[in-house]
Amino acid sequence: MKILIAGCGKMGSTLIRQLAFEGYDLTVIDNDTDRLESCIESYDVMGVQGNCASMAVLKEAGVATADLLIAMTGQDEVNLLSCVTAHNMNPKINTISRIKNPEYSGQITSMQGAFALSMAVNPDFQAAKEISRLLRYPGFLKRDTFAKSNTEIVELKVKPDSQLKGLTLFKVNQTLKCQVLVCAVLRDGEAIIPSGDFELKENDRIFVTGSNENLNILLKNLDIIPHKAKSVLIAGGSRVGFYLTKLLLNQGVSVQIIDSKSGRCRELAAHFPNATIVEGDASDQKVLDREGISKADAFVSLTGIDETNILMSLYANHMHVPQVITKVGRAENLHILDDLPVGSIISPKDLVTNIIVRYVRAKKNQIGAALTMHLIADGLVEATEFRVTEKTLHCGEKLKDIQLKKNVLIATITRKGNIEIPSGDSTFLAGDSVIIISGSDRKVEQLNDVFAE
Repeated sequence: MKILIAGCGKMGSTLIRQLAFEGYDLTVIDNDTDRLESCIESYDVMGVQGNCASMAVLKEAGVATADLLIAMTGQDEVNLLSCVTAHNMNPKINTISRIKNPEYSGQITSMQGAFALSMAVNPDFQAAKEISRLLRYPGFLKRDTFAKSNTEIVELKVKPDSQLKGLTLFKVNQTLKCQVLVCAVLRDGEAIIPSGDFELKENDRIFVTGSNENLNILLKNLDIIPHKAKSVLIAGGSRVGFYLTKLLLNQGVSVQIIDSKSGRCRELAAHFPNATIVEGDASDQKVLDREGISKADAFVSLTGIDETNILMSLYANHMHVPQVITKVGRAENLHILDDLPVGSIISPKDLVTNIIVRYVRAKKNQIGAALTMHLIADGLVEATEFRVTEKTLHCGEKLKDIQLKKNVLIATITRKGNIEIPSGDSTFLAGDSVIIISGSDRKVEQLNDVFAE
């Protein structure tokens, strides 16, 4: 599958890294020579320097024989024009465009055909949706939902006083009186897909899957009593903050935004008369104290500077804000946060990469492609949902008789709405949906990829 990627900035580079690892034939286009050369040196890709909306540049990149163009530059108009131009040169090509301006959100949907778009992605809106969801269903650091089952995969941290500390996984369900599966553990920057005799330690980040009902029982029995946020303090009036404010106000949540730019504050006040907009430096503890951070139900740090977001979230935790959410833009910052109490971590780049990679895999494998795919454990583990078909190997066989590839786990089997945490005697049948956990070094594009033979 031949893919053109226009733009190798922060967002584009994250996507290029994942798709290059999966072995796709990539050609990268960028105006910036230094950035392009860095990308070519880092990944096994071809590079073309120039304007991605230019017919001459697209021709040089091989648009005539390409299967997909992904336009990820920082300019919406350039992305849209490159998609229209590419489609004009190759009517069979699929196109994905990054769109970030809130003013375009409505018309892009209604004019998707006119712009020759197969899909539009908005990293800021995706981040806002994820934050809104965490605020609506608190208790976990992160929660990901699967398409065809009432199943989620959630993240928790083993705290010093947690009942999970020192437990082997064999004893988790018995001790906490619920049916869940700890399917991945992140410890000291290493992702582990554990066996039943694995013992949990303090500061482990664990990823648990199960039904909504059992996950709620898990929270209750861990003495984590979630309360939906009624008042949210947002640091930074960015585009993510704009989208998030709109979502929260529609849910009846009280919103207060602090931003240092007076012009931006006026824009936000005009858009959101029901929100409280404060001009000030949210990185100044005195400003946060003055605006009542200690009384907020939730604090969300959304500036464009990771270090500032981390420091503000640390202070919010120090002030015992019940729920803290931190936006991080650079993937290299993720590992330093394991031991820091900064609450839930949101990475717009990772959210969009998940969406696009799932689309690319589905195009490559029209039959048997993943229904849902989430990157968890800082991108080191994949949680993928598949539909079992008549062509799936080992249907009806007991799992204890099936050999899986190393670093692969069948986490759940859903049949007619009933969710099963599988044992060795479990089977899967055509029509079931299964969730597969695999190390990111183990590419699982179709369900049959998990079997050893």
